[in-house]
Parts: sequence; structure tokens; C-alpha cells
Amino acid sequence: MTPRAPLHGGTLLVPPRQRLPGAPGRPRRVAMLSVHTSPLHQPGTGDAGGMNVYIVELAGRLAALGIEVEIFTRATSAALAPSVELAPGVLVRHVAAGPYEGLAKEDLPAQLCAFTHGVTQAWAGQVGRLTAERWGVPLVHAMHTMAKVKNAALADGDTPEPAHRVLGETQVARAADRLIANTQQEAEELLHHYDADPDRVSVVHPGVDLERFRPDGSGVEAGRAAARARLGLPAHALVPLFVGRIQPLKAPDVLLRAVARLLEERPRLRERIVVPVVGGPSGSGLAEPEGLQKLAARLGISDVVLFRPPVDQGRLADWYRAASVLVMPSYSESFGLVAVEAQACGTPVIAAEVGGLPVAVRDGVSGLLVPGHDPADYARALRRFADAPALSVRMGEAAARHARSFGWDTAAAATAEVYTAAMRERRLVG
Repeated sequence: MTPRAPLHGGTLLVPPRQRLPGAPGRPRRVAMLSVHTSPLHQPGTGDAGGMNVYIVELAGRLAALGIEVEIFTRATSAALAPSVELAPGVLVRHVAAGPYEGLAKEDLPAQLCAFTHGVTQAWAGQVGRLTAERWGVPLVHAMHTMAKVKNAALADGDTPEPAHRVLGETQVARAADRLIANTQQEAEELLHHYDADPDRVSVVHPGVDLERFRPDGSGVEAGRAAARARLGLPAHALVPLFVGRIQPLKAPDVLLRAVARLLEERPRLRERIVVPVVGGPSGSGLAEPEGLQKLAARLGISDVVLFRPPVDQGRLADWYRAASVLVMPSYSESFGLVAVEAQACGTPVIAAEVGGLPVAVRDGVSGLLVPGHDPADYARALRRFADAPALSVRMGEAAARHARSFGWDTAAAATAEVYTAAMRERRLVG
């Protein structure tokens, strides 16, 4: 029988091989399970995205707290080393489970038995509820996204999440000792869609690397000019930026349609607008990777749209700093790390009023929230920045202040407390 283990990720609190310095009562060692995608993959490519950033950053900050972390992920190449040190105290283990290449995420459940076997052979953890029961250790699970929530807000042309994922998430929600939700809304969705026990749900906001993602030392306005010079962007242009995977869920087409509408109303704006799209095809977008370029051509805006492949986080910070505004018209976002990263760099955000984005963005202060996905509404929001360039700087300064409350150290400490509570309750029950 195929085990219905977490399709995204979970954490198992396992016996320590050695004692590391840390707070009394906290776990000394955890196994993180990332079946969906490897934390070593470049965010913005394939199925890699915010979850990769979440796992890498959280693991590193937990290790800094004295909690040894081993991340188990499926091997996608025979050339991969069995284990890779990601950071001091953080080890990534590659588990052979299914073919190395050509395996879609929808096919992952068929490989979970093999993945479970591979993980248990490494003596560091188990996959989901079956192995948590076998070892008698607590299971803490975090849903990166939820199938039922995504299916309730599908974009045109997107593919619904399969029934086996819904079943797997339901079983894990019932079996986990603790469930971590990114926001209060996500906690309510766990209760509503998965009948989760409210006493076992904890809200922990994800964080942002505030050392990497920050305004230039000379301030938002001067830093923007410097970043534009480095990237070869016009100094005084309106630069609405899209960052993320190119797929219907993220709705980059909404931005392009909004820009086309704005240029119909303001033809002269064409001389001073550049629209960078930074990211690669993913999910449904893999079927037609040139689809967005073709849309830009049909809309007559190819001359102002700048397509760029995914970049490392250091380069990404410069794209954020260079932008007048980040546009994030997603149909579903559990939190929206990209929105917080941009704000941390001093860039305001225009975002869809969905999922965790109302938490990530302070409407009217650090950015603008848009109900729905009508390009006309996004064009109207963009017009505000086109008509008042100073708005971008003013909101950008407020955005940087807002983002300071989302540091990874705070997120890691709160997550460690959830682990501690799970261990305490397991001992009491035992």
C-alpha cells in the first residue's frame, strides 16, 4: 500500500546522536522531509519556489539555536552526493526513490514507499505519519500550500490538484502532533477544510533574510538608482516587477494585461516603462514555456517587457531594489515570501488580496491590495505609481520598516517552541 505521507514537508523530532548547546527542553535533532522539491534547487525553476527558501532559512536558523537538522529529499540525479552540508549543523540527504528525471510532482505518491525505505536506512527520520508511529516520535507538519484551497481558486488553464493529494493532506492533518500555519487565515483553513484539531494548530509567520534583503545603505531612493545602474535599467522609468514561477497560479499574465491597458490609456508612458519578469516556467506553464512571451507579443508590449531567468538571491535583491513596485497577482499564496523580500529591500507591493498576502502587505502603507484578478484593477493601481513617482519611495520606506517584523530568527524561535510543545505532550501521553 502506498503511504500517504506529506507531499510538501514535515518535521520529525528524532533522538540526538550528540548533544548540542541549546535551551533546556528543546529538541536537539530534527529530520525535515522535503519530498516535493530539493532545498538545493534554484527557486523560480521547475517546482522550486518559496518552500525551498523556507526550508533552507528555517534549517539554518534552527541550527544556530543548537538544533541539528537533517533534510531528506528525493535524489534527482545519479551524480548527486549522498549527503551535502548546506550549512553548519544542516545536512541534506539525497534519497533514491523513483527515476531521477522526468517524474512530475503528481507522480510522487507512488514513490513514497521507496522514499520511506531510503530515509529509514539513513537512521535519521521517517516519512510522515507511518514512520512517526513506528518510532514513537512527534510529527510536526507545515503545509506549504493546501490542495483544497488551491482548487477553490484555480486560474484559467491551471490543473486541479489530484484527489490523492487531498487524501494525503487530510490524513497528515489528523495524524500530526502539531500543525504549523503561516497565518491565522491558514489556520482557519486547516480547521475548515481538513477538520484539524484547533489545539494542535500553531501560527508561525515565515521570515525573510534581513541581512540580504534590505535597502541599499544610502537609502531607498539612492539605492534604487544604484541598483538600476548595475542592472542596466533606465534611471527614471516606471519599473513594475514580477518575480516567481511562470505558471497560471502566480498570474504573471494579469500584470502584462494590466500594463497593456495602462499603455492604451497613457501611450506616452511607453517611453518610460520597463516590465521585468524574473522567473522560469513551472507547473502548468511547462506545457508552453513561451506562452507569456507570446502573450506579450499579442498585447503589443514586447518592447517594454524584459524576460529574465531565475537568479540567485544576491542578484534578486538588486532586482527588488531597482523596481518601482513588485506586482504579485497570485490566485493563491499561503504567505507570500516574495512580497516580504521586496518590501525588506524598500520596494512597495501591489498584491492580490488572497491567502497570507494581507498579512505580508500593509494595505495603503507598504503597498496596495487588490480584490480579484481583473487587469483593469491592477492597471489602476499601477497608474498611482506612474502619476506620483514619489509614492514608490514613500511606500518603499514604510515597506522596509514593515518587513523588519518578519526576521527568520523570530520564525525559528517560534518553530522551536512548537517542537518543544510537541515533545512535552508526547512525553505526557507516553
